[in-house]
Amino acid sequence: MQYENTPGARGETPLTWPRDSTIPFRRGQPVLVMFAHPRCPCTRASISEMNRLLARCENLSAHVLFIKPSSTPTNWTETASWKNAEAIPGVDVLVDPDGREARRFGAESSGYVVVYDKVGQLLFHGGITGARGLEGDNAGEELIAKFLSGEKPERASTPVFGCSLNDKCNDSSK
Repeated sequence: MQYENTPGARGETPLTWPRDSTIPFRRGQPVLVMFAHPRCPCTRASISEMNRLLARCENLSAHVLFIKPSSTPTNWTETASWKNAEAIPGVDVLVDPDGREARRFGAESSGYVVVYDKVGQLLFHGGITGARGLEGDNAGEELIAKFLSGEKPERASTPVFGCSLNDKCNDSSK
């Protein structure tokens, strides 16, 4: 139980969209980016929560970037989590070679989400699950929905619950 409720690490998230990012950003539309480890069992819940969030929030561009260390085989990211993310309408699923984009956005744990507004200003960063692998109502999802509806919530981040993006987890989520 202590492990399930222990947040993962996170770095510094830029307050404005990084100019050197290769992730597509369309001015005029808010964007959500989730950084995910393809073999982390906690990622499944994060992707499920992202699906719920996107059903609530219209006009939101969404991307899931799966970390792929260069030392792994080409198909290393081809897991159930990848397929679940791909099945969400409108979500762009990409490989993040060696976690370059993750580092650029301060993501260190699987399930880390950033949301930038239509002009590239950071609205939210953190997790969208209440604990490791836990689906259901959570503060991250509520904060994002409030920001996107024009409200100004009392905070802009939540803890993220997931494996380290630098771990080569060896679970069975193929």
